[in-house]
Amino acid sequence: MESKTVEFHQGWAHMHNGIDKLKRILEGLPEPPFTTKEYMMIYTTVYNTCTRKPPQGCPEQIYDNVKDVVVGLIDKEREGCRIDPCIVEECVFVAIDMGCMDCYEDFEAGMLQSSGAYYSLKASRWIEEDDFPEYMLKCEECLKRERDRVSHYLHSSSEVKLIEKVQHELLVTYVDRLLEKEHSGCRALLRDDKHVTAEGTALVQQAEGAAANAPSVQEQVLIRKILELHDKYMAYVTGCFQNHHLFHKALKVAFEVICNKSSAGSSSAELLATFCDNILKKGGSEKLSDEAIEDTFEKVVNLLAYINDKDLFVEFYQKKLARRLLFDRSANGGHEKSILTKLKQQCSGQFTLKMEGMVMDLTLARENQASFEDYLMNNLASHPGIDLLVTVLTMGFWPSYKSSDLNLTAEMVKCMEVFKGFYKTKTKHRKLTWLYSLGICHVNGRFDQKTIELVKLTYQAAVLLLFNTSDQLSYSEIMAQLNLTHEDLVRLLHSLSCAKYKILSKQPNTKTISQSNYFEFNSKFTDKMRTIKIPLPPVDERKKVFEDVSKDQCFAIDEE
Repeated sequence: MESKTVEFHQGWAHMHNGIDKLKRILEGLPEPPFTTKEYMMIYTTVYNTCTRKPPQGCPEQIYDNVKDVVVGLIDKEREGCRIDPCIVEECVFVAIDMGCMDCYEDFEAGMLQSSGAYYSLKASRWIEEDDFPEYMLKCEECLKRERDRVSHYLHSSSEVKLIEKVQHELLVTYVDRLLEKEHSGCRALLRDDKHVTAEGTALVQQAEGAAANAPSVQEQVLIRKILELHDKYMAYVTGCFQNHHLFHKALKVAFEVICNKSSAGSSSAELLATFCDNILKKGGSEKLSDEAIEDTFEKVVNLLAYINDKDLFVEFYQKKLARRLLFDRSANGGHEKSILTKLKQQCSGQFTLKMEGMVMDLTLARENQASFEDYLMNNLASHPGIDLLVTVLTMGFWPSYKSSDLNLTAEMVKCMEVFKGFYKTKTKHRKLTWLYSLGICHVNGRFDQKTIELVKLTYQAAVLLLFNTSDQLSYSEIMAQLNLTHEDLVRLLHSLSCAKYKILSKQPNTKTISQSNYFEFNSKFTDKMRTIKIPLPPVDERKKVFEDVSKDQCFAIDEE
């Protein structure tokens, strides 16, 4: 067979036209059949391409030469020379049209290597000659041209790789020098971070100004706004500044200032603990979905990292957790465990040890109560005649609570003795200490109009039960019978005779409690509800929290 040498682009055109014609014929489109000349031209071209040996056919050498020429043309275009993009496109897409992506990927690797070398040389010169704005404008222009280059004659899969290569040579390699250049704007941000600090300080001042009307609401709004502020600037650091450590450091410095400011007399540690409490307790002001709650916990834990006095947060959080657990105010046990897990990951296992112990105690207490009920069923003679639920706590886990030698009524004493008898069957090496300040009693009050169930603390119940055997009692008689301090008794009697629910009537009928007062059961009391809860006047525990934290820190310093 006679061999005739043709130019590459001529041979490729013959094959391309032949394939297009064959496709139209197979698809049933109007197309005349191949002529003998066309058939022989296509056959000869394909045959020679696939079988010719050196010296007439040198496919590997030709491919390498073509690859080098194409890469060289691309570099020439980068230097401003005019080239014919159609020739480059035809050379590049030959392998792709033939289904040989390996050849294209080999070309792509050479092209990327050449691109890296080209921009590395350019960047080394520009970084010395240009200031920051000029350098960045050149980078922006280079990236735009590379995207256009891909759209003109490269495969779309190359765009991401090419842009990453150019960015690495122009920006990543010189990031520290760029940030330190004059007129970059970054130096000022990194040096004093005043903008972020000023914005956070303004939020704190705004909350203080509005706290006079609704302090608790404003404090919660403040924490929410600080979380949003942190999200905003963290997005800048991670997105705009690619997680650069200098910007993380600047953000940390700014938020350490913001998060250690107090608002209306409350520290950030206390506000953060209260914010969590509002999410976790039943009826809290923060109504969020499960997903939003988990996301908020992540943000809270991140914010806690900026607070210096984390011990104060622990103390406030522990007290609020105790109230949620002991008084059945926790909205979701899973959420309680979730935030403890996040705190543990952020601050270590020692940080959450007591709080995890508190949650575990409640689980064990439920099992213990079930055993106690089985014990009463098997020992009917021991049943006190009153429904009794006892929660046994591990003293080392829970906040310290005030205990007193309260003189209980006979009914209460009997209940305690029955439980002591049961507990001795479980263990003989543990001592029970009763915390009356945490006890809840349900007592039926038989008033003239109707019977009302009164829900109150053990101390309040002890006061009321005295009037089962006495029509009138003086202040001093109540104090002597119950063995209470003046401070405690004033709070108790005020809640029962001067507050919303006047279960006791007082002589003289004033709004304060004095040691000369006399008290009687108010049989005329009534209410539209059949069950009412009688609260005690609130006590500000903040001072005690600060004292406990200070004491613990002193012990830690002494041990060291």
